Amino acid sequence: MVAAKRKNTETEEGEIFSSCSFSSLGLHSNLCEQLEERLGFKAPTLVQAQAIPVILSGRHVLVNAATGTGKTVAYLAPVIHHLHLYQPRIQRSDGTFALVLVPTRELCLQVHEILHKLLHRFHWIVPGYVMGGENRNKEKARLRKGISILVATPGRLLDHLKNTSSFLHTSLRWIIFDEADRILELGFGKEIEEILDRLGSMQHGSATEDSVVSTKYEFQRQNLLLSATLNEKVNHLAKMSLEKPVMIGMPEKKTQSIALHEHLGSDTDDEPQPSVKTTGSFSEDYKLPAQLTQRYVKVPCNARLAVLLSVLKHLFERETSEKIVLFFSTCDAVDFHYSLISEFQFRPHSGLEAELKQMFVRCKTFRLHGNMKQEDRRTAFETFKKEKSALLLSTDVCARGLDFPKVKCIIQYDSPGEATEYVHRVGRTARLGERGDSLLFLQPIEMDYLKELEKHGVSLQEYPLLKVLDSFPLFGHKHVRKFLSIDSHPWVMSLQKALEAFTEKPDTKTLAKNAFCSWVRAYTAHRGELKRIFMVKKLHLGHVAKSFALKEQPSLVGKSFQNQVKKRKRDEKQKGLSRKRKVSRKT
Repeated sequence: MVAAKRKNTETEEGEIFSSCSFSSLGLHSNLCEQLEERLGFKAPTLVQAQAIPVILSGRHVLVNAATGTGKTVAYLAPVIHHLHLYQPRIQRSDGTFALVLVPTRELCLQVHEILHKLLHRFHWIVPGYVMGGENRNKEKARLRKGISILVATPGRLLDHLKNTSSFLHTSLRWIIFDEADRILELGFGKEIEEILDRLGSMQHGSATEDSVVSTKYEFQRQNLLLSATLNEKVNHLAKMSLEKPVMIGMPEKKTQSIALHEHLGSDTDDEPQPSVKTTGSFSEDYKLPAQLTQRYVKVPCNARLAVLLSVLKHLFERETSEKIVLFFSTCDAVDFHYSLISEFQFRPHSGLEAELKQMFVRCKTFRLHGNMKQEDRRTAFETFKKEKSALLLSTDVCARGLDFPKVKCIIQYDSPGEATEYVHRVGRTARLGERGDSLLFLQPIEMDYLKELEKHGVSLQEYPLLKVLDSFPLFGHKHVRKFLSIDSHPWVMSLQKALEAFTEKPDTKTLAKNAFCSWVRAYTAHRGELKRIFMVKKLHLGHVAKSFALKEQPSLVGKSFQNQVKKRKRDEKQKGLSRKRKVSRKT
């Protein structure tokens, strides 16, 4: 493997843009103009400056760089540059030349949108996408007509490779894995192996004749792999798909742990095949933007909900153009908190009867998770991107690769688990040199998680919670400094009481119960070393119920939830028996 030399080594800390121009990297002038006019890039980022010349040269590449550094343009620009120079000019009937694999539907739409903007002046190069949740027949029709650059999720792509005979990919030159670590974490490992096998891009230890594609356009097959973090699975995929790759964006200490068997520009046949081998337990420092301010807040479990709403209220009242992404561990938790934040009203000055209740958190609110219908997911994704001030509640479905413009703050209400997930979540802010903030909620029993992050060079400062809580006026109470804990703060107690009254509504209560049960199940799912930090045995389940504004004992909540599941199974079983009886009567 080859490590690409870093340009602009004397840039200041936090500087992500290169001093060179896109044209100096070898890109066509029309494409350079599109990058500035359509995407706002006046100069390439450091990652783009390193990657684009190497990708233009035709080498296999592994890019390991922080989120929000312009990796998408780094691989799309060279592909478009080469395709627009093809003579004779490519046509739709030639099929697919480039394939971009992404982990989620939202990232698929985002990459396609960027691609569409870059191709404004190259109308003969046709972009397209295929992904789960879309109409297969419509996708087949588009593939039949021809798609020059195809963006796809692995499952749907494999489906079309198996079942769509009109999908022409004999001219395929590029296979690109964007957010490769997430693709593998979502369990697409076997699908990727089968895709590579069907496309003839599986590496077997040495270069093969198949790597040169024989069509009316003669070219060498080129694979690219991009990931913000490296692990054993990514290492395996690199060995499986990349031939003598060039390493982009690797820090010095990480390149030392990787066996390098060649140097840039030396392509002699007698060189040994490089091994993309990483050593140790992957405790390398993670790359995070220097302009990102990272904080944590320690909150007792039974005060979590009141504190969350207070922080949101403070942020939206402080800034008129605040844009926040709020992360949860489960779909049920997203649904409950979305309903609560969208509808909850509160009147702190309870002594003034004439005062009308107001929305507690006044902002446009959206949600995004994997159990939503595709149309709803797409609407939420597109609308939130366009809003200047809004709140998005989401699971990790939007933690990877998605670029929401002007997101100022990331709040991780439920802990992300693996340190890599923390990195990807906070990567939704502080992108392309912009400033950003992140806030991590931790219970007192979870404070060792900070040490886990420190192992990877990630350090957090404490959030000034008391200052925020004391800033809220409360009728009939004076803020007393000498209270035992956050949950006994007058503002928190008053707000918690109002939240519990609000949750008494039947529909809201059902959402709260489901969210409670799914949250506990997710808490038990932590793996490895994290089990020592996130232990269900240490939880006070009564306090957990309070964090969902439930008055009932958690055992009753759990029992009612289990009864609902049993009833559903019993009803399904009875329906199945009745169908069998009808069939037996007919026969």
